[in-house]
Amino acid sequence: MEEWSASFDMLKNGAILIYILKGTLFTIIISTIAVLIGIVFGSVLALVRNYCHSPQYRIFRYAAIAYIEIFRNTPLLLWIFICVVFCPVPEIFAHRMFGLTTVETTLLFKASIALILFTSSVIAEIVRGGLNSVPAGQFEAAASQGFNVVQTMVYIVLPQAYRNVVPTLLSQVITTIKDSSYLANVATIELMSRVRQILSTANLYNGTGNINVSDVFVLYGCAAAIYFIINFALSLVVRHMQARRKAAASAYRTAAKAVGDAKA
Repeated sequence: MEEWSASFDMLKNGAILIYILKGTLFTIIISTIAVLIGIVFGSVLALVRNYCHSPQYRIFRYAAIAYIEIFRNTPLLLWIFICVVFCPVPEIFAHRMFGLTTVETTLLFKASIALILFTSSVIAEIVRGGLNSVPAGQFEAAASQGFNVVQTMVYIVLPQAYRNVVPTLLSQVITTIKDSSYLANVATIELMSRVRQILSTANLYNGTGNINVSDVFVLYGCAAAIYFIINFALSLVVRHMQARRKAAASAYRTAAKAVGDAKA
């Protein structure tokens, strides 16, 4: 019991709590950036894969298919290690930033690139599903109104596609937050990495002079609780949106039936 009490006392240390909370903030920031860039890049990939059928553009379609299938069907950890070894770092990221050392900043950039590349391939397929759900008649209606291809995509097709896949995109945000824990394998500064760093020096904070098994359970349990709180909150948002979509669809069917009955 003394060991467990000493382990829980670590979480009462203000410096440790701040260190963990900063790691949580970095996790959220990294995941948000990966998803936002992934949506932009993934949308381009989805559009290219879906609509570049002309012979002169077919090479881009094949490149998009290759990219999506390669990244979706290989482990994220593999790409993290590949990016850490081979990914060049722009000069702007090769300096101390956010209170981090140059090495930490460089590793954070490289690992984040891997997360972005991997996430964009998954989001590309999500967006492609949304594009496929848009009726073909929308294209004909847009053409009849004088819209060109770009205007049709930007103003008509993509808004409908995004609206159809919002719950799925939010589910991918949850997955990306969890996947960010893989960055701990290359000593970046997100939540899981910081928990591992605290555990490696737990003997300095628990008052026992040793790293105990209880330290592992307490620190990783704290990390698990933080991930759960963030992701469960997002999952509640997803469920609420899905419930609203079902209610709206049900109301539309009821209204359509009423109109049909009135005409009959």
